[in-house]
Amino acid sequence: MADDKLLEKVVALSKRRGFIFPGSDLYGGLANTYDLGPRGVELNRNLINLWWKEFVHKRPEVYGLDTAILMSPKVWEASGHTASFSDSLIDCKNCHYRTRADHLIEDKYPDTKVEGKSLEELEAIIQDKHILCPKCGQFDWTSPRLFNQLFETQVGIITGEKNTAYLRGETAQGMFVDFKQVIDSIHPRLPFGLAQAGKVFRNEITMGKFTFRVLEFDLAEFEYFVEEKDWEQWFEFWKEEVTRFAHMLGVTDDKLRWRPHTSDELSHYSKRTEDLEYKYPFGYKEWFAVAYRTNFDLKNHSEKSGVDLSYTDPKTNRKFIPHVIEPTFGITRSLTTILINSYYEDKQKNRVMLKLPYKLAPYQAAVFPLLSNKEDLVNKARQVQTLLYDRFVVDWDDRGNIGKRYYSQDEIGTPFCITVDFDTLEKETVTVRDRDTALQETVSIGKLAKYLDEKLN
Repeated sequence: MADDKLLEKVVALSKRRGFIFPGSDLYGGLANTYDLGPRGVELNRNLINLWWKEFVHKRPEVYGLDTAILMSPKVWEASGHTASFSDSLIDCKNCHYRTRADHLIEDKYPDTKVEGKSLEELEAIIQDKHILCPKCGQFDWTSPRLFNQLFETQVGIITGEKNTAYLRGETAQGMFVDFKQVIDSIHPRLPFGLAQAGKVFRNEITMGKFTFRVLEFDLAEFEYFVEEKDWEQWFEFWKEEVTRFAHMLGVTDDKLRWRPHTSDELSHYSKRTEDLEYKYPFGYKEWFAVAYRTNFDLKNHSEKSGVDLSYTDPKTNRKFIPHVIEPTFGITRSLTTILINSYYEDKQKNRVMLKLPYKLAPYQAAVFPLLSNKEDLVNKARQVQTLLYDRFVVDWDDRGNIGKRYYSQDEIGTPFCITVDFDTLEKETVTVRDRDTALQETVSIGKLAKYLDEKLN
């Protein structure tokens, strides 16, 4: 399959099968926004639940939070985001096309290094390579300028007394601001983590290649608080755990690579950051990341708020501000990654399928009556579906012939299809078809739940 067509096929399948829809499509759309359809919302929820299970529930020293999207603007001033959370904006004077200068270069010359380049250096590359506007084909650019990614909004109900606030650009600051309240209420001991998954907003300039880069997205991350002397060993530990999680999502090492940030591209809060990059059809790009934020955030919030955010070692009574390792997982970006990685064309059987990991599939099984116009088959199939409801997410399909139903479920990524036929009425057995192999097996209804449990786990 040609790489340049893969993304198009995934986008088309996502819309056709109810995974992801263009945002505001009824009114012509809004760039870089998407809605999750009935299958997409299940995939997204399964992904978040799996992340939460692996990084919170399985780790007694990691605690969950759910902090507010709107915070005091003083938070973002103290964190440095109002001053440093910026991209390089550039406009075509001819057609008014707007994009990021670094993305303009990357899209045309993907091997050109743009990380950490100054505005002047980016402009020089565009001039030297004579990069034309991708929309109108002209070469008439403004000079690059900084553009802050934080979304501004207004808080207040009285005209003239409104205050500027920001939609959060990361979930991390809520966890830093709540650090003292967590210490005082549950008394965790180092090392420990604070985790959350939720909505984040970034005022992206460049069109985002499906959900890879959007204005509003789900982000999952945690702040792991450690002593400064231990940060390197924890950094390596969490790199391994992030890679392991990528493997759980069905991605193999041949499509992954770790890329360290150079010193001139590090975020203002980071001393070391590495991206786990996935090989997309448009090249290797960041998927997950691990950052060493030092004690930058807690120290700044302590100084700016006047509140002591030190941790006291219960054994030695030594007070210090912990350092932080931050693994970050783009959940919405992961939808594009997982769909691309799972997309498979079976040439022999002339079918398209999503080889989704079982834990992520929107449905674990689908139930069909062999014939939709036979009441006894339909009633029996509904009984089988109800029998499975308590333990599995089960789809129902009685449209068209059985072959079309199988292929439809293949595109959705459903691992097992269960057909109720005339033998079911006589023998209390059903036919179970495997998504990946298309092989069929006869299973008694009484053993069906156990059969699925064993296959799915």
